[in-house]
Amino acid sequence: MPRALEQADGRWAWVVLIASLVTQALTVSFPSCVGVFFTDLQREFQASNSETSWFPSIMGAMIHGGGPLCGFLVKRFGCRVTVMLGGVLASLGMVASTFSGSLTQLFLTAGLITGLGMCFSFQSSITAVGLYFVRHRPLANALASIGISVGVTLWPLLARYLLETLGWRGAFLIFGGIFLHCCVCGAILRPVATNAVPEPKEDPLLPPKTPKRSCLATCVSTIQYHLAFDILRHNMDFCIYVTGTTWMILGFPLPHIFLVPYAMHHGVDEYWAAMLMSTVGFCNIFLRPAAGLLAGRKSLAAYRKYLFALMILVNGLTNLICTVSADFRVLLGYSLVYSLSMCGNGILIFQVLMDIVPMDRFPSALGLFTILCGVASLVSPPLAGLLLDKTNNFSYVFYMSSGFLVSGSLFLGVGFYAAEKKKKKKLKLKQDGQAKMEDATSEITSMHGLTSEDKDSAKKQPYPETIYVTSV
Repeated sequence: MPRALEQADGRWAWVVLIASLVTQALTVSFPSCVGVFFTDLQREFQASNSETSWFPSIMGAMIHGGGPLCGFLVKRFGCRVTVMLGGVLASLGMVASTFSGSLTQLFLTAGLITGLGMCFSFQSSITAVGLYFVRHRPLANALASIGISVGVTLWPLLARYLLETLGWRGAFLIFGGIFLHCCVCGAILRPVATNAVPEPKEDPLLPPKTPKRSCLATCVSTIQYHLAFDILRHNMDFCIYVTGTTWMILGFPLPHIFLVPYAMHHGVDEYWAAMLMSTVGFCNIFLRPAAGLLAGRKSLAAYRKYLFALMILVNGLTNLICTVSADFRVLLGYSLVYSLSMCGNGILIFQVLMDIVPMDRFPSALGLFTILCGVASLVSPPLAGLLLDKTNNFSYVFYMSSGFLVSGSLFLGVGFYAAEKKKKKKLKLKQDGQAKMEDATSEITSMHGLTSEDKDSAKKQPYPETIYVTSV
């Protein structure tokens, strides 16, 4: 007997929200603790900064870059199966990494396999929240993203404790067991009833009576559909969003990776250095619900994309604080200010995407967006590590991060404004054209009305009168 589907905005939606919160705490916030293992991995494998930086970059790239495959799995099997599959992959990758004898093996296990599993669990949980909530979607996204803050708070402290107690191999083994909890969260995601029209069984890009296309053409059209290339061509806001946010991602993850090594390099105790990232996460636990309530106000709905660009700008400018001094008090103040801007980015980055694309195409749009962000996440940390090897100065890393963030925010703000102005101009021209058409139609109608009246009056005249005039 088939089970009844859950209803959107119902009671079970809040259970799904908690599951998504825990999933995000377990997955996307995990790279925040990689900096704790940075020095030990570098010493273990006798590697340089740029070589060691490939580990968090590959993991971050897979968390984002596996989006198209995740979107396909969500459409084919649903969010529940995809989240559980991600938990299994993430656990297997971390357990296998404990047997790594080289950095290359670590890249394959903890970087590639674990990162792909995190991607499946993380992105599927976001999609589930978007499907379960309609009226309170901004607030739901904000509350679910608290999981990222909780993870950023707890992961560095747990990683430091396990590293001192068991070493990095033992810590990774424990992490493998922790990631299995994603399977429990996935089991909670029951199917939800939506208003979307079910997709036809046939290829939607093919008319029913057209000749059958080749396998290659069918594959190309399917890839284009699942990667949302049609949205990229016809939705200017989505094009601006993808370009600006991808550029921003080149600088966004750098403080998460290099803040702890930067503090330790300048004499800060290892425990207090790990506490800096925990401070960022702890502040976000309280800031995100308030920011979610603010972003969910109807009066600010039209300005959310501009608020997103503003938060990226503030995030980039705060990174310059680290270049002033490496004193713990200065870095602690930086962490407090950084947590505010990071909160805004975390709240709005997916909400803005939901605002500018239809919800039934959100998995595909998210897939294209995340694969581009994955490429940026793959390139950014090794590039910063190479810069650090050349200069031996952490300040240049934070200058690099600020440059990408500030330029990305300016592109987003100016691009959204220009696109909105262009839309208003087209709408005004369309309205003017319709007004002219209506005026012309009314004139033609009035002329036709007079002609018909003349004809009717002529027809109503008696025949004798007509004969009389004709005889004259």
